[in-house]
Amino acid sequence: MSLRALPILFLFAAALTLTPISGLAAVGLAVGIAPPATVVETPPPPPPPPANVWAPGYWAWDGTKYVWVPGSYVVAPFPGAVWVAGHWVRGGHGWGWHDGHWR
Repeated sequence: MSLRALPILFLFAAALTLTPISGLAAVGLAVGIAPPATVVETPPPPPPPPANVWAPGYWAWDGTKYVWVPGSYVVAPFPGAVWVAGHWVRGGHGWGWHDGHWR
């Protein structure tokens, strides 16, 4: 490899290293703009098998604007599990996202 290629290789490696991983990007996220009103969704037919639960859609922040992520059926991890939907909460520095989880 030539010495001239090293700066380009270094910049490429730095860009990959500094690129946020989607699962980690939301840690400490505060958005200064309130999310839009929740979209009311009707779960699509046909009814799912008994182990499936409807997880409603939500507004996600893509770095510049809110985008709607549609709801879907998900398989409960254990009998009687209840899905607690993710939601935005207003805090001192803006709006923060709290992930959905099973209870």
